[in-house]
Amino acid sequence: MGAKILGIGAAVPSKLLTNADLEKMVDTSDEWIVTRTGIHERHIAPPGVEGSDLAGIAARQALEAAGVPPEEIDILLVATATPETIYPSTSCWAQPKIGLPQIPCFDIGAGCSGFIYAYIVANSLVASGAARKMLVVGAEMLTRATDWEDRNTCVLFGDGAGAIVLGPGAADDGLIASTWGADGSLANLLIQPAGGTKLQASHETVEKRLHTVHMAGNEVFRYAVKAMQQATLDVMEKAGVTADDIALFIPHQANLRIIKATAERAKFPMEKVYVSIGRYGNTSSASIPTALRDAYAEGRVKKGDLVLSAAFGAGLTWAAALFRI
Repeated sequence: MGAKILGIGAAVPSKLLTNADLEKMVDTSDEWIVTRTGIHERHIAPPGVEGSDLAGIAARQALEAAGVPPEEIDILLVATATPETIYPSTSCWAQPKIGLPQIPCFDIGAGCSGFIYAYIVANSLVASGAARKMLVVGAEMLTRATDWEDRNTCVLFGDGAGAIVLGPGAADDGLIASTWGADGSLANLLIQPAGGTKLQASHETVEKRLHTVHMAGNEVFRYAVKAMQQATLDVMEKAGVTADDIALFIPHQANLRIIKATAERAKFPMEKVYVSIGRYGNTSSASIPTALRDAYAEGRVKKGDLVLSAAFGAGLTWAAALFRI
């Protein structure tokens, strides 16, 4: 048995933060940001809006698209690198906002690779019969963990959520091939140092901005290119497909240069690569499902098409998945 995608949803806050806005906040420019990242604007959640709110909107949209009532969902799985609270999980905060019954709810933390990690787990549960229908959500509030005085990182991130509903299908439905991995020896390259048990909140952690994203940009870029490319090629080799067989490549939207380098290595022409980083920025685990929703709404992919996604993230983690939409 396979696990097919029954519906897709996404949600982003209405408030925009443009590169022109950032020029007034830090020493940067639109040209500098676009040249290095491909980002023009990003969506910022206002006070009072939480990750579970965005997760709830995206999930309800996916349920409506699937024609599945909330009471038919067996498990809710949320991928996030920016949990609303350390505990309870963001999935537990989202559960009543979606209108779900008292089902298992849990989070997966794999950085920007989180959505593919969650999809692989959920696919296994549905395909094995352990669950009949599942909600898989990627939800992030990265701007709440952004250092707005760091010109190298504050230009990168946005908020958002994306969701899919999975249900039973034929063996060739849904996930066709996947790969995932991590190298914890590189964990310090992309980290939010404080906020867990390692560095408890104190005047020092606040003053040193240790509750925000810290990234060794050049090193992360180098490893990211390698990881994205290798994961993409590994999945294509596993499935025995080439770029000609795939309708659309939807990579994690972290950096346009990484996307282009990965596409070139896998021999995808850019017209077969979905790029949404310009209008959303990096939304971590929300970037792939949000892009998938947009690509489907725009007619870039249709039911029955093969789609390939790949990601890398904090950990450092990586993952790729070839699936039929």
